[in-house]
Amino acid sequence: MNASTRVIVGLSGGVDSAVAALLLVEQGYRVEGLFMDNWEDDDGYCTAAEDFQDARQAAEQLDIPLHKADFAAEYGERVFSHFLDAYRAGLTPNPDVLCNSEIKFKAFLDYAERLGADRIATGHYARVRHTANGVELLRGLDAGKDQSYFLHAVDPAALTKALFPVGELQKSEVRAKARAAGFDNFDKKDSTGICFIGERRFREFLQRFLPTELGEMVTPEGQTIGRHTGLAFYTLGQRQGLGIGGVQGAPDAPWYVVKKDFERNRLVVAQGHDHPLLFSDGLTARRLRWLARKPAARFTCTAKIRYRQQDQACVVELENDAARVSFKQSQRAVTPGQYCVFYDGEICLGGGVIDAQRSRYTERHEMH
Repeated sequence: MNASTRVIVGLSGGVDSAVAALLLVEQGYRVEGLFMDNWEDDDGYCTAAEDFQDARQAAEQLDIPLHKADFAAEYGERVFSHFLDAYRAGLTPNPDVLCNSEIKFKAFLDYAERLGADRIATGHYARVRHTANGVELLRGLDAGKDQSYFLHAVDPAALTKALFPVGELQKSEVRAKARAAGFDNFDKKDSTGICFIGERRFREFLQRFLPTELGEMVTPEGQTIGRHTGLAFYTLGQRQGLGIGGVQGAPDAPWYVVKKDFERNRLVVAQGHDHPLLFSDGLTARRLRWLARKPAARFTCTAKIRYRQQDQACVVELENDAARVSFKQSQRAVTPGQYCVFYDGEICLGGGVIDAQRSRYTERHEMH
């Protein structure tokens, strides 16, 4: 059966996709690789050239063909333009979610099918399960590497054609297999930069595309204690890079971003990692995407409001195109523009973009 199935693997140059290809070869599939080149700006931060050499070495080691495709136009239009629009609107977006739904499981899938692929595969730590009700997206077995959060917005039709071979493995097992196979990238560090753009000084990068509008940095009581370089360049809960020195009458403790006041172009900061203004009892999410089937109008589940977060118990109420989420425990730094992703045990149900946070504290304490 597998011998007649042609699978094109997205070989990124990383160890996970290389081992995904290895596993598929071992399972008897007709495997080919495809390297995606999606960022044109050669400014020393993007590692596409080095990544392509690692992908090519893995393909040669496996004796499989390697294709190369340029999706820079699609990436710019479908991902990066939305990324910048979100920042202009004062949000803090997560481009990896759009990158998966629009590039890896749309543009790449379309291209692979034109090459004659029956299925595609990637090195994501996730799993799929086919049921009578449709495909289910499951967490990867390595809880520390699970990437279902980033895949929640992928079209279920695309998931039916996807294979995630390393989703059944621990990261340590993946590296061991890569070393045994002779892959040069067996100890290559995991990428932590923006999808396809790489690791770089983020504020400097954004300033190339967004206008800088200086404004006041104030306390919740309205005291001006500094200047900010543009609200788009800060995120809720941020501590580093605020440039606040000693403030008369204030204790010597770290300052954190607790609010963006767009009407007055002010960045509100407060002292203390656990300041009440940083906590929310709930949120509203929009642009919802559901996998397999839409849940009931009201249901209980767990949710994540950021990738590296432990599951949080919550109640979800659906109304029109929005989800009103109430958490069992207050959540720190709920950030508009990020994603709230819902789970039922190991099953990823779907998710949406955080539109607003809700906090009893801010309702009772009007800021100046």
